[in-house]
Amino acid sequence: MTVTELVSYEDALATYDPVMGLEVHVELGTKTKMFCGCSTALGAEPNTQTCPTCLGLPGSLPVVNATGVESAIKIGLALNCEIAEWCRFARKNYFYPDMPKNFQTSQYDEPIAFNGYLDVDVDGEVFRVEIERAHMEEDTGKSTHVGGATGRIHGAQHSLLDYNRAGIPLIEIVTKPIVGAGEKAPEVAKAYVTELRELIKALGVSEARMEMGQMRCDVNLSLRPQGVEKFGTRSETKNVNSLRSVERAVRFEVQRHAAVLNDGGTIIQETRHFHEEDGSTTSGRVKEEAEDYRYFPEPDLVPVAPARTWVEELRGGLPELPRVRRNRLREDWGLSRHEMQSVLNAGAIDLITATMDEGAPADQARKWWMGELARRANEDGVELTALPITPAQVARVCALVKEGSLNDKLARQTIEGVLAGEGDPDQVVTERGLKVVSDEGALGTAVDEAIAANAAIADKIRGGKVAAAGALVGAVMKATRGQADAARVRELILEKLGVEG
Repeated sequence: MTVTELVSYEDALATYDPVMGLEVHVELGTKTKMFCGCSTALGAEPNTQTCPTCLGLPGSLPVVNATGVESAIKIGLALNCEIAEWCRFARKNYFYPDMPKNFQTSQYDEPIAFNGYLDVDVDGEVFRVEIERAHMEEDTGKSTHVGGATGRIHGAQHSLLDYNRAGIPLIEIVTKPIVGAGEKAPEVAKAYVTELRELIKALGVSEARMEMGQMRCDVNLSLRPQGVEKFGTRSETKNVNSLRSVERAVRFEVQRHAAVLNDGGTIIQETRHFHEEDGSTTSGRVKEEAEDYRYFPEPDLVPVAPARTWVEELRGGLPELPRVRRNRLREDWGLSRHEMQSVLNAGAIDLITATMDEGAPADQARKWWMGELARRANEDGVELTALPITPAQVARVCALVKEGSLNDKLARQTIEGVLAGEGDPDQVVTERGLKVVSDEGALGTAVDEAIAANAAIADKIRGGKVAAAGALVGAVMKATRGQADAARVRELILEKLGVEG
């Protein structure tokens, strides 16, 4: 089915009610893998961070990473989950080249955390997303399919395998079915993943950088006719790796499901691939059920039984969680709930606070990240954090404006230069010659020329129409390529015409 055959989103919602389930995989920031001592550092040569255990060689035995267990408990507590008094690992059996053991060490019916929830805000409305479970497991290796047009295994000439990532600790967080979101389903999905990412980062258990695969979301979606209780057949869009893409994937699947159902077709329970370029999904493979994986308890690992004293100690050490922090910052910054929600949706909270930490006032930090930089990120189709500019550089732009070296127009050009890779703000200002013209002699000359060239306007100002000075200010700004201090130019105009401001 092509994009042109989709039902409009509005028409789909008039007939069907969307039901979602979100599965988020978080790559933990431990120094070593989940069941062996191999390094998790990025950037190493392929297959250099492996050992008999993570390669599944005969006779090798796994050992649980204690920091991984601790991180899992912290995540469970922050998600208002119950923490198991006793749980164990299981083998999830399947054959695929990126899993050299032919099974994944995971948790099945006995997760370490379960029955939680996370509240999210969408347009001032609070949605409670219930958490089914948060369980520990290991990541797979990385397959690179060479040849073909899509970069996927179908049509590839050969595949390359890198097992450096195999065995890196993962936490999989699975929601219960999310119902009742209606037309806001895409926004609720995005808000949930946004809130979850902020929570993970606040806990310090992962950087949760979606563009690097440290956090990725599987979007399960089904439709049911309005007024019907029974859920429809679901599809699962795998490994969606940006907040914007989560929203787009939900929206597309709602429209695709509705089109299939309206034509009398049947939804196939399958995994699907998301395409960033147009927001569409395409079929991957028929989705397995749990029994297809032949789960059984991992015989080489002892059960995990976290002491209640340890759990409570971890609970007491949790940092200020995002929702609490956000309410505090909203009051400190004097924002409405809607304004703060916009900051959250843009992924700008940490960027703004980091810019403030570098010395920028809150209003100026927020102005640039939520204005010029948010516009640029939207144009480029990337997250704010992916822009090639740092909070320190934005703070320096704010400082240059404050000291009078730049006005807003020149500041925008400076930011443009930084984004283009021309260097830090001071380098861009120097190379582009962007400093505000503050020399009184040069300004005075420009003002005299503007008055002489616009005698009629000058006479109006002398006659008491002070508002007409704006036209002369504009003429001076044009003559100085926008590099004059507009406020000082206006003062000089009125002084030279003998008019009080």
